[in-house]
Amino acid sequence: MPGSSHAEKKPSKQNRGSHTVKREKQIRDIAKQQRVPVNLLKKNAAQAEERSATSRYSKKEKDLLARLVNAEAKGEPYQGKVAVAAVVLNRTEHKAFPHTVTGVIMEKKQFEPVSNGQINKPAAAESKKAVNEAIVSHETGKGKATEAIYFYNPDLTDSQWMRSLKVVKKIGNHTFAK
Repeated sequence: MPGSSHAEKKPSKQNRGSHTVKREKQIRDIAKQQRVPVNLLKKNAAQAEERSATSRYSKKEKDLLARLVNAEAKGEPYQGKVAVAAVVLNRTEHKAFPHTVTGVIMEKKQFEPVSNGQINKPAAAESKKAVNEAIVSHETGKGKATEAIYFYNPDLTDSQWMRSLKVVKKIGNHTFAK
């Protein structure tokens, strides 16, 4: 009709895909339809979810994070390495910190390995693996390593401010806090 406005209204992000498909039922239905074992399909779906989660970050960011983990958590248990990576990821979502992995790591006076050059050393395989695990748990919400946005070694810090933070977890020689 001339003169009337018939603008097409795009669905908001909240309304897109407003129907929710039950994942388990969907997997069972697909497995039955394709005549594939349900467990195999579940495993493949989980692997695809992990790949998707880790692809949000560039190779450069993951390498930088792995080098930080390597320097900060050398000699710490594997879960401590995962938690150190999780602190950086948590900071990217916190209003007090930069919103990128690189921004968080390179922020002045935040991580000693940046100022002393240890960040420039290559990361060990275990640190790279820990970073990928932290990313997957952070992005999928499955088994989040920690809610902390700080970590410190109580034997090496005399910062009363750091010690005043709420402790979330202790792993190895590190205390994780928020």
